[in-house]
Amino acid sequence: METQTLAGRTIAVPETRELDLFASLLERRGARVRRCPLIAIKDAEPGPVLTFLRRFAEGACDDLILLTGEGLRRLVGCLEAHEPALRPAFLAQLAKVRKITRGPKPARALRELGLMPDIAAEVPTTAGVIAALEPLAFSLEGRSFGVQLYGQEPNRPLIEFLQRCGAAVLTVAPYAYADAAEDAAVLTLLEDIAAGRIDAIAFTSTPQVRRLVALAGEARVAQALSRTTVAAVGPVVAQALGRYGIQVAAMPEESFFLKPMTGALEAALARRRAP
Repeated sequence: METQTLAGRTIAVPETRELDLFASLLERRGARVRRCPLIAIKDAEPGPVLTFLRRFAEGACDDLILLTGEGLRRLVGCLEAHEPALRPAFLAQLAKVRKITRGPKPARALRELGLMPDIAAEVPTTAGVIAALEPLAFSLEGRSFGVQLYGQEPNRPLIEFLQRCGAAVLTVAPYAYADAAEDAAVLTLLEDIAAGRIDAIAFTSTPQVRRLVALAGEARVAQALSRTTVAAVGPVVAQALGRYGIQVAAMPEESFFLKPMTGALEAALARRRAP
């Protein structure tokens, strides 16, 4: 039995992919979980993804930058669904190329395939990936980089850095985000937060933040969230919230996963409860 550190607390969870896991972590600690998945993740159209996978398997890339674990899993899933015969060649080439990861999640996805990163960004952000590559900038000219994008975002800072170094870039976007919960349910959640009926809201991706702001407006969202404890799974999400003037009270210090996030949320709510 978990210690009931969150007893009496109501926590809003906009997570989609691991909603049940996250809700279970919180409920075992006594929390009431308000489920309101803001974003759905769906496979991208397979045509462009398969074109990238074929070129990659043929040796078109010297390096592969993996920005998310979800992205690598979707690449493999696309192969299994649409061109399974190509999977061995893709995995063989994946083992050969230099693999650069943004944070622990793509590294974990590589380990699921029996592989490891060759270069791991110390900070799990685009800036962290660039910082990891900057000492090697002189040697990047003439190399070809595959870049697995975060959703459909083009990630111009990373692409432009590589191009300035003289590298060729081949991008792939294996998944996309779509709205999940109905607008009315999201607005009701925001009203409950503003009324003080929600003790915390825990964001696990930047698209969740963007949808909330796009739906309700920056001022309304910032005002409502000032009435509750805001948690972020990592610095990228915290930065997205900060752009709208939203203060993050809970974030894991090192390991940016759901269990450490739950611990950070426990500590933040304990501080809030203390006299």
